[in-house]
Amino acid sequence: MSAAMKSRVPEVLKKHQSDLLKEWIAQQLSSTTLRSDLMKESTLREQSAKFLNLFQEATQSGNLTDLSAGAWTTVKGLLSEISAGRARQGFSAAETATFIFSLKQPLFDRLRQEYAKDADGLVSDLWQATSVLDKLGLMTTELFQASREEVIVRQQKELSELSTPVVRLWEGVLALPLIGTLDSERTQVVMQNLLQKIVETGSAIAIIDITGVPIVDTLVAQHLLKTVAAARLMGADCIISGIRPQIAQTIVHLGVDLKDVITKATLADALAIAFQRTGVIVRKAGIKSDSSSSHTGNDSGIQTQSGSRGGRDQDLL
Repeated sequence: MSAAMKSRVPEVLKKHQSDLLKEWIAQQLSSTTLRSDLMKESTLREQSAKFLNLFQEATQSGNLTDLSAGAWTTVKGLLSEISAGRARQGFSAAETATFIFSLKQPLFDRLRQEYAKDADGLVSDLWQATSVLDKLGLMTTELFQASREEVIVRQQKELSELSTPVVRLWEGVLALPLIGTLDSERTQVVMQNLLQKIVETGSAIAIIDITGVPIVDTLVAQHLLKTVAAARLMGADCIISGIRPQIAQTIVHLGVDLKDVITKATLADALAIAFQRTGVIVRKAGIKSDSSSSHTGNDSGIQTQSGSRGGRDQDLL
């Protein structure tokens, strides 16, 4: 019979499960890694009770070393759930692993009581208990890291989408203000957002504003050209605004061909071109008077007139 089959760890866990749970929870509550700001005590108690019960049941198979055995499936599933939850809540890897490692002291104390007169048996079982808890602790860390990476990737994707909003400036006119570095992955998000908005609104003009793009190199220019080409395939013309003097010099120096793309220094200049192409006339409003009002001042504003609307004026301000 193997040493694992002779271990008293399963017996101790089953016999003293209630006391072990109390001592383990007390150990966690007094730990410096306790994060009461991220987790309620009731949740900690619930997770501890559930894990200790599954851990005790898994050890009854007599296999304390091979975590690939079927008896440990539910234990690993719970640890995956706990690790993923703590990764989302903001725990660190060390704080998450402490959930497992803090069980050592209560379990070791019970084993010492059980082997009061058997030093060899105590050493053997302490080694096996240490081995299984270390493996579970390391597994928890790995699961935490994997979950944390998923959270980071998702957050990066969400931030990328939020940083590339497509704004409807006017009927038939969209604006896409870009801020930060434009790489291949982000370009794909930009294309998807812009093309989707073109379909939704039926817009004929899209203004891509790069005022917030710090550096325009050959790669960035190619990304912009791809976006412009994709928009054209959807029936929309693009205007690139935010061409600062430094960017203009860089583009010329790099030999990037933008001759088929309308470029403007500011978003206002691009909007003026967009209005012109969509048949919108922008003019200052004339002096308005109201004889029934005690107000004697002049009101002024900006109005637009579109030929497609029968000459009806629309107030902007």
